[in-house]
This record gives sequence, C-alpha cells and structure tokens, in this order.
Amino acid sequence: MDPVIIVGAGPVGLTLALALARQEVPSVVLDEGPGKDEPRLARTLVLREDTAALMERLTGVPLDEVGTRWAGWRSMRRKQVVREITFEDPGDAGAAGAAEPDRLRPADPGRKLGSDYAVTTGAAPEQPPLHLAQHVLTDALRAAIDHEPLTKIAVDSRLDTIEQESSGVTAHTRGPNGTWWRGSYLVGCDGPRSTVRKLQDIRFPGRTAVERYAVAALRTELPWPGRALLHRTPPWRTSGPSAGEITARPLPAGVWRVDWLLPPGKDLVTPELVVTRIRETLAGWTGGSTPPYELLDTGVHTVHHRLARRWRVGRVFLAGDAAHLLGALGTQGLEEGLKDADNLAWKLALSWHHGPREALLNSYQAERRAIVAARLRAADQVLPLLRGGGALRAYVPGTGRGHESLLTDGHLGRGPLGETSTYADSPLAPRSIEAEVPVETLPGAPVTDVRVTAEDGSFVRLRDRLGRGALLVVLIAPGTGVWERKHWVTAGIMPRLAAAVTALPHPAELLVAERYPGASAHTVLLIRPDGHLVTALNGVRPADLYAAAEAALGGPVKAPAEATAGSR
Repeated sequence: MDPVIIVGAGPVGLTLALALARQEVPSVVLDEGPGKDEPRLARTLVLREDTAALMERLTGVPLDEVGTRWAGWRSMRRKQVVREITFEDPGDAGAAGAAEPDRLRPADPGRKLGSDYAVTTGAAPEQPPLHLAQHVLTDALRAAIDHEPLTKIAVDSRLDTIEQESSGVTAHTRGPNGTWWRGSYLVGCDGPRSTVRKLQDIRFPGRTAVERYAVAALRTELPWPGRALLHRTPPWRTSGPSAGEITARPLPAGVWRVDWLLPPGKDLVTPELVVTRIRETLAGWTGGSTPPYELLDTGVHTVHHRLARRWRVGRVFLAGDAAHLLGALGTQGLEEGLKDADNLAWKLALSWHHGPREALLNSYQAERRAIVAARLRAADQVLPLLRGGGALRAYVPGTGRGHESLLTDGHLGRGPLGETSTYADSPLAPRSIEAEVPVETLPGAPVTDVRVTAEDGSFVRLRDRLGRGALLVVLIAPGTGVWERKHWVTAGIMPRLAAAVTALPHPAELLVAERYPGASAHTVLLIRPDGHLVTALNGVRPADLYAAAEAALGGPVKAPAEATAGSR
C-alpha cells in the first residue's frame, strides 16, 4: 500500500511521521525548505506532562536534558506577589513501588495569601510544565527520523496540486525535486497559510491579531531562579506604549524568554524599544540598576484565533496550524498540534493496515476540533474581561484574584483555557456498558501513568506502552508486584481475562498494575493506543470488553472481502 503523504516538516508533521512509523506505516514528508531550522531562542513551546512523554517516546531524547521544567509559578500585581505555586520534582514522583505522593495545590480563595497551599493525600502530584526552544524539538524529531527506514523527507518540495480518488491521493510538488507523489492518505501540516487547506477549498474563519507580544530571549540572573513569572501592571514607568503584562519563563543555561504584552494596534516594535523594555524590566525586578544580561534573540509574536471548518476531505486531513490557530492567555497552539498528530496517527495506521474505517477516521475531526473549539470559545469569552478592566467584577469575585486565576489556567494547562483533552462526547465512546465503574480518570481522558507488569514480566511505565497501534487492557491486581509473574499469570481471573483479550476485534496488550487512582481490585481498564481511557469495568466481562473495544475502533469490523471492496 502507498505511504501516507505529510505536507510540512515542522514539529507536527515530523511527529505524525514518527508516530506512523512506530505503527509500521510508511510516510513521505514534503518539506518546502532545505531540511534544517534556524535556531531561534525567542520561539519556544511549553509542553504538559503527557505531551512531553509523547515526544520522549518518539525521539528517544530525555527532554529534561534539552529543556527546563519550571520549579514554580509566581503571579505578581504591581509590587505584590498574588500567587505562588511550587511544583514537585518529577524525579521524586511515581518511583517504582513507592506510595503515591501527596499533591500540593493552591489553597481555597478564602485562605490568606500566607497560607497558599493545601495538601490532598493520595492524588498524583501536579507535574511542572517543560519549556524548550522549538528548534531543539524539531532537531530531535529530525534526528529520530534519520534512523527510521519507514520515513522519507523530501526537501525543497513545494506542493501545488492534490488529486484524490477512492483508492488514494496523488500530489505534485514543484522545485528542484518537483515530481508526482502517490499516497494512501495526505495530511496537511503546513502551517497557517496551508496550501493543502486552500487546495481543498476549506474556509478558515476567525480573528486576526488577537494579541501581540514583544519577545526577547536573554541570559541573565533573576531573583527567582527556575520559576516562571506573570507580572501584571508593573509599578515602574515604561517608555513608549504601556507594558501592562510581562511573562518570564526560564530556559536551560540561564536563558529566559520574556514577553511584553503590546497594546492593540500595529505600532512598530523597534530594536530600541525592546532594549529599553529589557533594561526597565530587569531594573524593576532586581530593585536597582539593570543587572548584566546578554541579548540572544528578539521577535514579535502575534496571536491569531482561527478554526478550519473541516479537518477532513476524503483522504485528505488537516492538523496543527493548518487546522487551527490559538495562543492567547498562555495557551499553547503547537502543543494542540502535537495532540492532533497523536490522535490521527493510530486511526490512519489502523485504516492503512486493515482497510478504511470511515467512522474511525471521521472521529479525528469530531474529537480534536471540539477540543480546540472549546479552547477558542473560552479564550474569546475571557479576553474582554481580562483586557477590558472592570467588567470582570461581574463574573469573578475578587477582581485581582480572578485575573491571576484565569491567566494561570492558560499558562499551566488548567480550566477551560488549558485543561487536559477529554473526549467525553466522542463518537468512539461505548454506549450503555452495564459493568462500567468509575475511576479517577473519566472516560475519554488521558490515563494516569502508573507502573505496570508487561506480558514478559518486566516492570514498565504505562505510557511506554502507548503509540504502538494496540489497545491496552490493564487489570488492577494489588500485590502482584511482589511476586514473579509466573506465580499469578495462570491463577484466579487471569486465564479468563487473557482469553477475552485474545478474542478482541483488534490486537491488544494485557498489562497488570498494582494500583490505579480510584480503581478497586480486579477493575479492568480498556485504553486506546493514544492513551485515552475507553472504559473501566468491574471485573472480567468479556462481552462488555468486546463491545467497548468495538466502539473504540469505530463500530463493527467489516469482513475482509467487504473491507477490500470498500477501499477500491
């Protein structure tokens, strides 16, 4: 069968190519550039824990070595620290065989500022975001592809034509390597000005220049090492337009990315203005004269909010900035693009290996577009309140605290602005499962990473088994971790569960965990290849397990002859 054609060699396109290769699907990546990104420290991204784990699985690079995990988060208004959050060291959490650590969370709004934390026992700790330069991630993805025989990158290849029929897609590129390419599917990961989107005549409505920031990457020492900062209405006077909001986020090697929110309009941001802002800001933060600093990179970041009407036309799909633009209030548009790739990869892989499954392929748009649309709606509702001043009083008790809470949500991945993607209303969600029981993870949400015993008896992390194309079935069995697998694999309910897993309509891996948040003994979890929970069952229920797996795959599987006929 023909490879998947991926248009665009940014982080989203490269991630999709690697995710497909891990599921034994070949791809060709059409890169209109020379095959190398210019290092830009003023272009960075923030990854939450599940997305960082995805990138590490695909690249094999420990991202802690090339990025920085924030030690904490600080919010200031004028001269006052309004909120401070200290993250737990991820190296201390989730050690094999260790008890689940306590979680630090911000205290209730009624608490005094000096008592800013409450402790919730038995919950998973909040993990710090990971901050790294975009070119560093791109280089790691390219290095992994260099060793991947199923993936080919065609540089200097600019798309200009797409033709598709029921059996595949043909694309033409111009340039030194201009040629025709034949593929099974085509995915446009070619950015905001997507040629794929335009060739498919897909509308891209939204708002232009929602926010603008002057950005600088500089090496210096700040009074709060390793902690990200949001500073609203700083007390010092500024030259030029007012800087009502400043964000500082640490990078490796003593480097900081600093963003100054610009007022509405198209005022020119000159190098002199940026240098003046740097000197004023550093002097204000250190309480004296400007400390030594090294300016490494500058830029202007303009945030647009747009959402493509359709993300699929036949065998052509959109992902990343080609499908959506967001980024106001600390939200991460690139991270959403990486999640697009993760969601689409296993669905394309299953269709590539076993024949097209329309319901499964359609679920990509239904799931991912709904998540991004909700993010955009939340940002559009909050923006006038935050930037418009007093109107927030009517919505959030305590104006100052309301400002900081809303902005913190966006930057730290909480609340409507940034909470974890949960496909609660997915068309792949099973209906009316009698034996379903609640666990801490909601159906459709990403599973918690716990230690599991694999089929070969080794202890691994649950996230390490994701992205291989197989469904995962996890039995919660307290005490199994202290015995060798051979002592319990043929005992109790294990043989019956193993038989039920073997009978599923798609390959599945059977794992065993001693504990899972909110799950009682003998709970059985069914997990999609991208790590989202399908259902949790009360014991071994072969019929319910089969029905849930069938739903997660897009419905009843066609017979081979029908599948072959449908793919012509």
